[in-house]
Amino acid sequence: MTRFHQPARPAVGVVFGGVSPEHEVSIISGLQALAALDTGRFEPVPVFIAKDASWWTGDALREVETFRDLGRLRSRAERVALVPGATHRLALETPRVGLFKRPKRIELDVVFPVLHGGSGEDGGLQGLCEVLGVPYVGSSLLGSAVGMDKVVSKHLCRRHGIPVVDFVEIREAAWAGREAEWLERCEAELGLPAIVKPARLGSSIGISRAADRSALDAAIEEAFRYDGKVIVERAVHPLREINCSVLGDPDEAIASVLEEPVMKDAVLSFRDKYLGAGSSAKGARQAPAAGEGMASLDRLIPAPLADEEAARARDLAVRVFRTFECAGVARIDFLRDGGTGELYFNEINTIPGSLSFYLWEPSGIPFDRLVDRLVEIAFAQHRDRTHRVRSYDVNLLSEKDLGGLKGAKGTR
Repeated sequence: MTRFHQPARPAVGVVFGGVSPEHEVSIISGLQALAALDTGRFEPVPVFIAKDASWWTGDALREVETFRDLGRLRSRAERVALVPGATHRLALETPRVGLFKRPKRIELDVVFPVLHGGSGEDGGLQGLCEVLGVPYVGSSLLGSAVGMDKVVSKHLCRRHGIPVVDFVEIREAAWAGREAEWLERCEAELGLPAIVKPARLGSSIGISRAADRSALDAAIEEAFRYDGKVIVERAVHPLREINCSVLGDPDEAIASVLEEPVMKDAVLSFRDKYLGAGSSAKGARQAPAAGEGMASLDRLIPAPLADEEAARARDLAVRVFRTFECAGVARIDFLRDGGTGELYFNEINTIPGSLSFYLWEPSGIPFDRLVDRLVEIAFAQHRDRTHRVRSYDVNLLSEKDLGGLKGAKGTR
């Protein structure tokens, strides 16, 4: 077993972009994280994944202007690829040019995924880090994968007594040729209006509200453009969205203050989240600057709830975080029935937009301290994983042990 030693000034690879409809949103969050890292404690390294899945690095990737001209990006940044590296480090190299120029090698002590959707938030990158034995920020492969799938996450919550709205899951292969049956089932079980979503996507992309059967048909077809699995939910009315961020690990986690997004329509859209103007509502941000990401959303912070109800929401958020075995920072979104006061789990974002820093600053944790804490949790989680027995000192292919296997053949 190789004992892990944390470096004095670790190189932190902030990975952003990615092959996902949420690509641009990830760029904003990634640049925010890069700027917040304390360069006295860490060596921040930008790692950009383009839409064609190529990997890039370089100082030019620290500026938002670089991403407005992709041709300029490719001329100013350095393309890199994964290569076998030292134990507990992720190694990247630039391509070899000619016979004499050696590739430039970069080794990362910890990977900081700031990817929204796709293989960066669903456990793909986390699984790669675990295979290579590299520390990484955020939830494990399990928590990431379960959290990305709205259907699986709702089944898990229901199993653990966490309230969720009634829903119907539809796979594209089952939908084709049986559309009328599915529409009838959704209307019978959920009623109309209903909310339709791709099962494994965020940032409100592909989400629709359907008030009649024709609109429901169109909404499901639209959602299938983004995912092969769709979830149709009973619409909550009157609706208030209440969100809470949680920081920590499955053993020790704390909840932020609550937020209530200011909704212009019955469904919070991508435009509302990232392109909306400021609101005059009390507590909401005014005239958001370009590049603020989720920080630009009009919101009420803290959410205007009675103390007892706010405490219940924060407790429920921590419960969800632990149920999913999350680590780092996550944001749990709830639906509140304005008539009954019932709170329903809506979804969990294991890599939330802007890392939910706007919820932690009013909670007493500034952005720079938040990212420091995320890296600390990453190293602690890595130490916990690597101090366990990871191999068994028996060679089943040796002559002695192989003989035992032969002797077992045919036994019942």
